[in-house]
Amino acid sequence: MMLLRGLTLGVLTSLFWGCGPGTAAPKAAEGAASQPQAGAETEPAGPRPPDFELDTLDGDSVRLSDHLGKKVVLIDFWATFCDPCLTAMPHLEELYQKYKSEGFIVLGVSIDGPDSVAQVKTEVSKLGVSFPILLDQESRVVALYNPKTSAPYSVLIGRDGTVLQKKEGYTTGDASSLEKDVAKALAR
Repeated sequence: MMLLRGLTLGVLTSLFWGCGPGTAAPKAAEGAASQPQAGAETEPAGPRPPDFELDTLDGDSVRLSDHLGKKVVLIDFWATFCDPCLTAMPHLEELYQKYKSEGFIVLGVSIDGPDSVAQVKTEVSKLGVSFPILLDQESRVVALYNPKTSAPYSVLIGRDGTVLQKKEGYTTGDASSLEKDVAKALAR
């Protein structure tokens, strides 16, 4: 009975927190108390983010440093196999559309493997996403920002180029909280 309870808790926890190896359900003996809360800050804000350049779905490339000092940047690590990631995408698109004229950009970093480009294109098209989708097929950028490979995982960077916030996981209630954080960053 205890094993069944632990397995059920583990499955529910992994569904709630996110997807990927970094967000796997806790072992039954560890319990849910050891998991970070969805949307909880995972690291202190303030450091300058490492620069990167990745190819886009369109065949162009995007360099993070091209936006630093000019825009508020939200880097969103996501995957096609991650239901919370796909749930978050329309909310991120709404934020992007609402605030892009004020200097906000979302960089969606797909952590799907190189064999999944067609699937990434299909999901992006189906979801109506217009912000840049970057392909981290060699996991270089995810290793810099998100070594646990959690998905979804977001990094909010201010215009001054400093990391304001890092969050792991996504629930529907996170959309309004994220919008407040973006608006606050844009007001600085």
